[in-house]
Amino acid sequence: MNIINLYEKSENLFFVGGIVRDELLGKKSPDIDLTFVGDAIEFARSLDFGEITQINEEFGSVHLKIDNKTIDITSTRTETYPKKGQLPVVDKIACPLKDDVQRRDFTVNAIAKNCKSGEIVDYVGGIDDLKNKTLRVLHDKSFIDDPTRIIRGLKFAVRFGFELDEHTKKLQDEYLQNVNYEMSFKRLKDELTDAFKLNKQEVLHKFIEQNLYKLLSADQRSAKEVQVQPLVDKYKNEIKNVWICYLGSFDLSNLSLTKTETKVIDDYKKLLSADLSSDFKVYKAFEKVEIESLILLAQTKKEIVEKYLDKLRKIKLQISGEDLIKLGYKPSRKFAQALDAVLQAVIENPTLNHAQQLDMVEKIM
Repeated sequence: MNIINLYEKSENLFFVGGIVRDELLGKKSPDIDLTFVGDAIEFARSLDFGEITQINEEFGSVHLKIDNKTIDITSTRTETYPKKGQLPVVDKIACPLKDDVQRRDFTVNAIAKNCKSGEIVDYVGGIDDLKNKTLRVLHDKSFIDDPTRIIRGLKFAVRFGFELDEHTKKLQDEYLQNVNYEMSFKRLKDELTDAFKLNKQEVLHKFIEQNLYKLLSADQRSAKEVQVQPLVDKYKNEIKNVWICYLGSFDLSNLSLTKTETKVIDDYKKLLSADLSSDFKVYKAFEKVEIESLILLAQTKKEIVEKYLDKLRKIKLQISGEDLIKLGYKPSRKFAQALDAVLQAVIENPTLNHAQQLDMVEKIM
């Protein structure tokens, strides 16, 4: 029994959102999320195939495993936001499809397609907005309910080459004048990570130009745009957290950062005041920090950082503490001092071979 059999099982089963949008744009979508007009949990239980792996009664959703693929089926529902900027509360499950799509972010993400008949259902003018490359919210309180939609709009704008319609842009500007900092910063961080993961300079450009940085903190001041994408492109195989390369110099105090992310920012701030007056000092300052910290620093000290990443860090000593022990020296603090002295000489003259380095360290010891 395969997924196609599921689509044939009911006329109340619909694709809604990204998968329909992407299909109409001629793009592939990884989503297989479905919406059932009615109670999705009861529908899943009525099937004589597939395995229910998870149920969320509150949101009327169910995970169904078919052909080793997990499909999320959600009941049509209406929602309200008792606490603006936080997670919504479900008002009604099994509402009409027309009511369900009204809770979504933009009209282009509120188009439905019947799984059985293939009929496209568009209650909100999303198809016209797709044709016009326009992002339009579904109601005037959309950003008040969920300000993370602003960052989602940024992502869609860059990803698809869309622009906010005039009224939506007005609503966004009005919200940014009076940001609710009791919002869910976890959700904001998720959206920021997703948007900047695109690694497009345009994301940062719009983020600054449209004052979206105001979402981060009341203390966040305007920032000057610097070229980040070329740096990330150059060292992308080493970078694990692309988003922090773009936003690490902003005020992220409201976001819940991981230990790694916190260290990246702390190291970056320390490097801002570090003595980088010689290649040796640069080497010692940079050698134990994550590359994301160096990408952040490169936004103001590009030549120094690129010299280290492209040249200096490739310089390695051919001797170690084990060589000193073999020469009869007992481990001490002087080991590190002696090796650093040799390292400094090698940085100045990378042609020094193993024997020359060993001779030099013996003289120092």
